[in-house]
Amino acid sequence: MKAITIDRYGGPEVMQLRDIGIPEPGPGEVLVKVAFAGINFMDIHTRQGKYRDSRSYPVRPPCTLGMEGAGEVVATGQSTQRIRTGDRVAWCIAWGSYAEYACVPESRLARLRPDTAFDIAAASVFQGSTAHYLVNDVARLEPGMICLVHAASGSIGQWLVQMAARAGASVLATASTAEKRAIATALGARQAFAYGEGRFAADVRAATGGRGVDVVFDPVGRTTLRDSFRATRTRGLVVNYGNVSGSVTDLDPIELGEAGSLFLTRPRLTDHLADADTVQRRADALFEAIATGGMRVAIDSRRHTLDDVHLAHERLERREQIGKALLVPGAG
Repeated sequence: MKAITIDRYGGPEVMQLRDIGIPEPGPGEVLVKVAFAGINFMDIHTRQGKYRDSRSYPVRPPCTLGMEGAGEVVATGQSTQRIRTGDRVAWCIAWGSYAEYACVPESRLARLRPDTAFDIAAASVFQGSTAHYLVNDVARLEPGMICLVHAASGSIGQWLVQMAARAGASVLATASTAEKRAIATALGARQAFAYGEGRFAADVRAATGGRGVDVVFDPVGRTTLRDSFRATRTRGLVVNYGNVSGSVTDLDPIELGEAGSLFLTRPRLTDHLADADTVQRRADALFEAIATGGMRVAIDSRRHTLDDVHLAHERLERREQIGKALLVPGAG
C-alpha cells in the first residue's frame, strides 16, 4: 500500500511517499481501509518534532503521518468487542491515516451514522471533538455567558463559534482578515475583531461594557495569551488549547492574580477521549448536530498526491487555510 512516512523531523521535505506492507491489526486493534484522512496542525507538529518528548502523544519517527481519518473496517484483531468488519468508522489521536490502510485501536473508533459521509466524518471528528469538550466539559458554557474565540475562522474555531452559540452563549471572535472575520459572524459570532497587536482586548472590553468575557478560547499562544488575560472578566477562565505562535515560557502565576484572579488551563483532547464510550458520545453529538442542519462543516480542499500534501502543510503553517483539508489516500 502507499503511505506518507517520515524517518526524521523537519520541514515538508521529510515526508516520503512509499510502498509499504499493509499492517496487521494486533490485539484490540482494527484494520481500516482509509477513505479520507484529515490534515491537521498536529500532523505538522508531529513532522516538526514538537511531540518528541510528549507522554500524551507518544508518536516518534519512523512513522506514518496522519492522526485523523474515516473509512471502512476490513479486519479486526484479537480481543476486539465493539467494532466489526464492515463497520463505517472515524477516529482521531491515532496515527497512520496518511495511508491506504491504517491500524487503529478499537477504543479510538466511533461508528458513523448511516447518513454521515466519510469526508464529513474525516473533516469533523478531531476539531469537532475538541470543540465539544472545550465548550461542554472545560468552559461549561450556558445561556447568558460571553466567550471570546480566537482564530475563529480556523477549523476548530468554526466549531467553537457554532457550538458556543448553540449552548446559548454570546460569542465574540478574532481573526486576522476581514474575510475571516466575516466567516465568524456568519457562523454566529456577535462581533469579530482584528488582533491589532493585542488591541482586541480593548475592543472586547468595550463590547462587554468594560466587564470582559467569561471564557477565552486561545489556540494562538505567545502573541495573544497575555492580551487574552486583559479581555477576561475577574475570576474568568482562559483556555489555552494550542500554541500556533509559539509557547509562553516566562509566565509567572502572579500575573493571573494581577489580571483579576483568573483561571488558566491547558487541556488536551486525549484526556477527554479517555474511553470508547466517550469517543462515541462526542462523535454522536457532532454527527447529530450536522444531520439536523445546525452545524456547518467547511472542507477547504481534497489532496490526492504527495505534492498536494506538501502544499496543504505549507498553507497550514502560513495560516492561509480556511476550513479543513483532506487527503484521499487511494486516489493518487
